[in-house]
Amino acid sequence: MLTALLVMLGLALLLGIVLGYSALKFKVEGDPLVDKIDAILPQTQCGQCGYPGCKPYATAIAKGEADINQCPPGGDSGMRALADLLGVEPKPLNAEHGLPKPKSVAVIDENLCIGCTLCIQACPVDAILGAAKHMHTIIASECTGCELCVAPCPVDCISMEPIQESVANWKWRYPVYSLKQTA
Repeated sequence: MLTALLVMLGLALLLGIVLGYSALKFKVEGDPLVDKIDAILPQTQCGQCGYPGCKPYATAIAKGEADINQCPPGGDSGMRALADLLGVEPKPLNAEHGLPKPKSVAVIDENLCIGCTLCIQACPVDAILGAAKHMHTIIASECTGCELCVAPCPVDCISMEPIQESVANWKWRYPVYSLKQTA
């Protein structure tokens, strides 16, 4: 019994050492430029840019596969911040991907909600709480305003309401400082 325990302990130590060495030897470094670009993007995960989320769009920009003017939620200020970071000329937003709108949050009319869960399935950030055949509600602090929950709703009980600017949620429209200085 003691021999079996010692053999298992020895195997566990050996596998731990092999895994530790492998983790160091085959470490995959992330691209810091992708992280900086992703930090500028609004994190709505809406897909309006043609990519499934902000991180894939940031990766495409870093590789030169996408232009900096494809993000309507980021608006003109986001595009200018990306241009500043990458050292390229700002461009007008590409209307093919949509027009910038004021930041908004989804609101469910709870009297009309039938609990179909289609909005829950469509939400990329899990900001909708509810269960099948039960009323749903939006977790406003998690909602990014991507509007992906509106279209699948069969009873049109979801509307987008603009967020009123206050001291708590106010941000600079365009950074006063250069992002290159923070690197």
